[in-house]
This record gives sequence, structure tokens and C-alpha cells, in this order.
Amino acid sequence: MTQSKQIPQRKEIDDKYKWQVEHIYPNQAAWRIDCQKIKELLPKAAAFVGRLAESPDLLADFFAYREELSLLLDKVYLYASMKKDEDNTVALYQGMKDNATALYISISQALAFFEPEFLAIPAETVKKFSEHPRLLVYQKHINDINRQRAHILSQKEEEILAQTGEMASSFRNIFTMFNNADIDFPEIVNAEGQNEKISHGNYLAFLESTDRRVRCDAFKGLYATYRSHINTLAATYAASVKKDCFYAKIRKFPSALEGSLFDDNVPPAVYDNLIATVRKHLSLFQRYLQLRKKLLGLNELHFYDLYCPLFHEGERKYSYEQGQELVLKGLAPLREQYLQIMKFGFENGWVDAYENKGKTSGAHSTGCQGQYPYILMNWQDNLNSVFTLAHEGGHSLHSWFTWQNQPPVYAEYRIFVAEVASTVNETLLLDYMLKNSTGKSERLALLNHYLEEFRGTVFRQTMFAEFEKIVHQKAENDEPLTAESLCEIYRALNYDYFGDIVVLDEEIALEWARIPHFYSAFYVYKYATGFSAAQALAGGLLQDTGNTAYKNYLEFLSAGDSLEPLEALKVAGVDMTSPTPIEQAMEIFAERLSEIEELIK
Repeated sequence: MTQSKQIPQRKEIDDKYKWQVEHIYPNQAAWRIDCQKIKELLPKAAAFVGRLAESPDLLADFFAYREELSLLLDKVYLYASMKKDEDNTVALYQGMKDNATALYISISQALAFFEPEFLAIPAETVKKFSEHPRLLVYQKHINDINRQRAHILSQKEEEILAQTGEMASSFRNIFTMFNNADIDFPEIVNAEGQNEKISHGNYLAFLESTDRRVRCDAFKGLYATYRSHINTLAATYAASVKKDCFYAKIRKFPSALEGSLFDDNVPPAVYDNLIATVRKHLSLFQRYLQLRKKLLGLNELHFYDLYCPLFHEGERKYSYEQGQELVLKGLAPLREQYLQIMKFGFENGWVDAYENKGKTSGAHSTGCQGQYPYILMNWQDNLNSVFTLAHEGGHSLHSWFTWQNQPPVYAEYRIFVAEVASTVNETLLLDYMLKNSTGKSERLALLNHYLEEFRGTVFRQTMFAEFEKIVHQKAENDEPLTAESLCEIYRALNYDYFGDIVVLDEEIALEWARIPHFYSAFYVYKYATGFSAAQALAGGLLQDTGNTAYKNYLEFLSAGDSLEPLEALKVAGVDMTSPTPIEQAMEIFAERLSEIEELIK
């Protein structure tokens, strides 16, 4: 008789493996005090309405007031979202997150007058104001606002739009609650003969199993669950896409894509260039798939065969503590200051390590200026978890350096560069592990890990990006987005990317329905561009005989929003307006693929 392997309750996890939210607020009563402070500060916004053109001092006072509100809101929202991430099934935490979101909406409404009123001030007056000593720090911010002149509506219209914020976020919230709290996956018999329930946390571990029956059962079990809700999921996602199109149209952008890229000041050509360059190298990707099929000894390669390690004898188990030690050793090229901060975080409650019932799936870094950067993980004792820790640590240290070096107005870096530092960390860790590999089998496993990361981050995310572009274009052309049409688009893209080498399992057409990032439109392409940029930056750090690459990289980490994303990358030494970084990344992929092919002869 088989035994069931249970996902633990949060209270069963040792406290040393949990993030310490007490660093933010000692208790929920303290959190509520700051919520009340925000409510008391809100009415003061009225004192600035209609007066921004009076004097540079008054404008500076407004900026200071807005920053006070924002810093309080960031702290309140961070605490509430982290508590909800710990266990999405707890009604109290759901309510706290809802309250924090409502405060965000209230602040947006109270401050909605700012941009229309500011843009009504004559350009000469704005220029004169910006030279005032108290406003010098805001010059870049003021330029950013002026760039939006064509897309800002009247004060009344902006107020109305601000009131739609909670409604606009509802599609992502609905999906999040469904995907983390309500969805109920079946049990399968794992490789040890135990009944084990499929979860977001263990699904990848099942797909990495050496037992093909386990991989197949997990794959079919997971997608059978999504299939049973596919019409609801299609309606939810279609509504989210239409929301994107609505806001783009209202703000006078030619498309949802251009509206999304505008904040990062990234031209659509960068997005299109990524898709074109990756498509040009699909034969290289398919060459890797052919190698996988050969090494697995399969007559047919299925989608559930794409994640299992090709070199099992090189795969080791890593405890969370071993993972921390490896990450610190691998990041040695980032020098002592960086390593000390990372070590401090590991030792002082920055990381929530293990899966528990109701916990948000996956991994992410979170935080805000004035607080620590925190890391959520669902550790699985495998190589992937080690690299995930390095990855999320890169996000956290990027935030840390920005918060320490920038004023509040520039304290958040743009999403376009968000995946660069994280991938630099992964690349440096891989280099360390390759240099210290103890034999052929371990080297093959590490090389395969890189190819898999490349596959997942460049080829896969670019396919996702192409899916988003097609879907939004169809919505903009008033073409219906149904479960059937979404599945057909996704099925066709999988055939283009994977070719005839992988059997087009019917379940794969459903994959779009489980991707959370699709509810943050046109985000995923940044994984691919960030990965490509990171290869060049890591190469420079590894070859840095002096301090030039290191200093340039720290300048990039510290820039925040004081530079446009493309400019910040140029400071570090990478030009993403050119296809060169993507082409160079493809060359590295080809070299490591060739090394595997040579080693297995």
C-alpha cells in the first residue's frame, strides 16, 4: 500500500528557513498604524491642486509629500504581500493585501491631478523651475514626464482612469487566487511508489524524474486540471489582453506593445529584433533537441521529456545550506563588498526557503527602499534551486545597490534591466562550477544546465513574447480570443519553435493558461534580452584584470532610474539596440552544445 507525501503546513517549517517580516513591522498592529498614517496624509494632496505653477518651492514641497506617501505605501504593501505570499489561503492576509491595494488606488486617485496639471505649465516655466536648487535632483524625472506629454489626459480623465486601477488589476488577481489557492491537482505515484499530489513547487521535480512514467503522469495530470477550467481561464486572459489594449488606445499609443515599451523608453524594434534573431537560430535550438532525443534513447521525444537531466550521474543533491555556500563562492568575481551583503542577507532572514501549503509558487525577489530585499523560494534540493538562489540574489543585490545610491525618485530600476543582474549571477556561478567540476559527468551536467537555462530563458521566453504580440494584435483587430483560438495560436508557435523533433502533445496547446507573466503584458521578452546582455557582462567581469568591468558593473547596479535602461546597459558595456548581444549569446550556446557533442563521442 502506497503512502502519501504531504506538503507541510507553514508552522511545520523551521523559522530559520523563513524570511523575517518582523524587520518591516513587529506585528500587524504596527502595520495598521502606517495604514492609518497614509489615510491621514491623503487629504493634504488637495493643498497642491491648481497651485503647482506658483513657485519651484511649492513644486518641491509636492515632490517631498509624494515621496513620503510612496515610501509609506511601499512598506505597507510589501508587508501585506509577503504575508499573503506565505499562505494565500489565509483570509486575514488576503484582506491585508486588498487593503494595501485599496490604499494604492486611493493614492493614485489623490495624485492623479499632478501630471495633467504639470504638463499644463508652460515649457519655459518648467525649465526655469528645474534649475531651482531644490529641484535639480528631479531634472531627469521632469524630462521623463515631459516625454509623456502626448499620452497624458486631462485632470478629470486622469482621475477617472486612476479609479479603474483596482478593476484593471482584477484579472491578474483572479488568476493568482485560482492558480495558488483554488486549483487542485491530482495525486500521482512518484518514483518511490508513494502517492504524491502534484503542486506548483514539485511539478518541475516530477518532470526531471528519471522515471518516464512519472514525467508523463505529472504532465498529463497537471494539464488535465487546467483543461477542466480552460474556458474560464481563456475568458480571464482575454479580458486582461483587452484591458491592455484599452489603456493603450486611451493613452494614444498605436498598439498595446508600444504602450508597454514606452515606460522603459525602448523602441518596438528591440522587441521585434529579438524575435527575428531568435527565429534565425531555431535550427540551433532544434539541434539541441535532437541531441536530447538521442541521449535519452527515445524513438519519440515528448514535451514531458524536455526537463529530465541528460547526465544523471552528474546530478547531485544540494541542501539549502550547500546552495548558499556555492553561490557565495561562485560570485567571487563581484568582489568583497557584494559578497558581504549577500552573506548578511542569508544570515539575517532575507530568504523564505521551503514550500508550504498555500505558499506562492515559484521564486521572486521583493522589497522597497528603506527595507531589505527579500527572496521567496520553493527549494527542491537540486541544481536548479542553487541557480535560482543565485538568480534571485542578483535581483536583491541590484535593488540593494540602487536603494543605497539613489534618492527615492530614482530608487526603482526599470523592468527592462531587471533580469540582467540575476542572470549575471547565474553565469558567474556556472563558470565557477565548470572550473571546479571533478569529472566528465559533472561537467556534462553543468553544460546541459546552461543549455536548459538558455532554452528556457531565450528560446522559450521569446516564444512567449511572440504569443503575446500575436494575441494583442488579434484583440486590436477585434478578433475573438477564445479557448480554441488561444490554444491554436500557441500550438502553431510550438510547432514553429520545436519543429518535427518533439511530438506535439495535445496538452502543450494549454500551456499559455498557466503562465502568470502573461498577466503582466510584454514582460517576458525582457528575460531573453536580459539573459543576452548578462552573457556579455559576465564575460567582462571574468576577464577583468583591473577594475574597469567591475566598476562599470557597480555603476549599472547603482543607477536605478537615474538613467534610461538602454543607457544604463551602455554604461556597463552592452548595446541592446543591436542584435550583437543576442548573436553573441547564440555563439556561446553553440560552443557549449558542441562541447557536449564532443564529450559524448
